[in-house]
Amino acid sequence: MIGREYSSSRRWFKVPQVIEWVNPREEEIIWRYPVEEIQWGSQLIVKEYEVAVFFRDGKVYDVFGPGRHTLTTLNLPLLTRVLSRIAGFDKTPFRATVIFISLKQFQGKFGGRTQTKELAPLMFHGTFWFRVDDPKLFVMEVVGGQNLFETDGVNRFLRGFFNENLMKHLSVYSIVDVYQNIDKVSNEVKIKLLDDFKRIGLELIDLKFEGVDTTDEWREKIFWLRETGQATYVLQMETAKDVAKELGKSPGAAVGAGIAIIPPLMSPPPTQQPSAQPTAAKGAQQGVICPKCGTLNLLGAKFCIECGTPLTKKCAKCGKEVPLTAKFCPFCGEKLA
Repeated sequence: MIGREYSSSRRWFKVPQVIEWVNPREEEIIWRYPVEEIQWGSQLIVKEYEVAVFFRDGKVYDVFGPGRHTLTTLNLPLLTRVLSRIAGFDKTPFRATVIFISLKQFQGKFGGRTQTKELAPLMFHGTFWFRVDDPKLFVMEVVGGQNLFETDGVNRFLRGFFNENLMKHLSVYSIVDVYQNIDKVSNEVKIKLLDDFKRIGLELIDLKFEGVDTTDEWREKIFWLRETGQATYVLQMETAKDVAKELGKSPGAAVGAGIAIIPPLMSPPPTQQPSAQPTAAKGAQQGVICPKCGTLNLLGAKFCIECGTPLTKKCAKCGKEVPLTAKFCPFCGEKLA
């Protein structure tokens, strides 16, 4: 309410200006007092779990916590110092934007697409919880800095801010890490996001992934990576296929470049090569034995390198390829013969 003058039979009197956030909604994070002409002596009412921030000329000045405050030069020291350069500042209304900030906990949604460290597409969505921890910094970096004086605008900014930083942090993980250790990845990502939120005056309380997904092609790759336990080699095989496909488009290039590129890609990691002299404790060498000719094939191979016999079988229900030793289909759960 803005201060107004009223008359009585005896004398004129003035009702003080009252600055208050009236009936804030549960989901509201901020509210701007609509009048920028502030009278000295005005009553500032700040409720529990709120603060009022005085903002002027792109800078944050005094901050008021819960209580009823009469605005004077004594409790607005920072703003008074700036206003003192104006002649008669203590006798006339001064200009300032009063921004109310809720300190309650809020919930936001996130979701987007990114790529893992092996460039696998990754789709994700979930929920995060946050609160304003440093009102001055929050107003400087988000409200005033982004010119966002309404809750809807702040929520859009925070969703984009969260997604951008989450995509950056997820890109250092492999697709298998995300699928097999989502709880561990969530905790590690949260620690990194804590610092990101702190830079804009917020506290990230928690986050929860409600879904992660990739393409059909990469879901099948994940299955083979789990089955073989040789993530690096399987990914090398996929890279070799892509390179061979590109080289096949140019016969001349295939002769010159194929010899140099393909062999290193096809070489399995040293730790995964079969031992020349296996010990009795380890038993048979690692690999897939062809059921027809008995040749030992590399883990992840789909056909025998000696006779070409298939080393996988198809699920009768969904048609996906699974290892010969699989008892149930990992894609549809069908029991296999």
